[in-house]
Amino acid sequence: MRILVTGAAGKVGTLLRPRLAREGRIVRLSDVVPLEAGPGEEVVLADLADADAVAAAMKGVDAVIHLGGQSREHPWADIVRANMDGTYVLMEAARQEGVRHVVLMGSHHAAGFHTRPADGSELPDYAFPRPDTLYGVSKVVMEALGSLYHDRFGMNVTVVRLGTCNEGSADTRGLSTWISPDDCARLVEAALTATGYHVVWGVSDNTRRWWSLEEAKAIGYESLDDSEAHAGPILAEQGEPDLTEPLHDRAGGVFTLNELGGRW
Repeated sequence: MRILVTGAAGKVGTLLRPRLAREGRIVRLSDVVPLEAGPGEEVVLADLADADAVAAAMKGVDAVIHLGGQSREHPWADIVRANMDGTYVLMEAARQEGVRHVVLMGSHHAAGFHTRPADGSELPDYAFPRPDTLYGVSKVVMEALGSLYHDRFGMNVTVVRLGTCNEGSADTRGLSTWISPDDCARLVEAALTATGYHVVWGVSDNTRRWWSLEEAKAIGYESLDDSEAHAGPILAEQGEPDLTEPLHDRAGGVFTLNELGGRW
């Protein structure tokens, strides 16, 4: 089995790369910067907006994990080229190659203006898009493209509304939104075999979690990590969070504030 991983040089790609290794699996790493292939790996340089380069990278591929694109807020033209045009080019190349499974790494910023449900329930997996940034808008487009390519072409697509993926939670917000690299790999593995179209929250089963894991569990994801293991030192330094503040009450946290980057 050959899996194409776009954006393989980025943070999430770097964390996932050793966790994707399997006997009988070839991981084809793609990015715009050079990478060195290890055992069971291939490297292909490709700009996501270059249809010919992406088509070449897609040759002989069985599944795709799409991590590539602009990872933070950028000017609109940059966002469109890398995240919107790039995702379309990727999906079209996958369709033409006959790829049946695609995992799209979306973002919680696609639903960033959603708040904690007042009744204490969890924010649903398919919460209607409420993007908090231009970057978030691009992730809504990603979700829409995934839906289209499933409905029109029968491609199996899972979109992960990724939370905070690091080796450990760095702050009190992360105690709710964190996903461990191991859990991220578990979720991706589940998505690689899921049939149909799914939108799932990319989060560990944290004690303080308020994003639903119902859909992720339905495709076979089992979280084995909990940020509460890191809570002691963080709370000792930062104190218990005020859950009424936007940082903790909104899915997008600080990215929902008008002061973000001085853009608005």
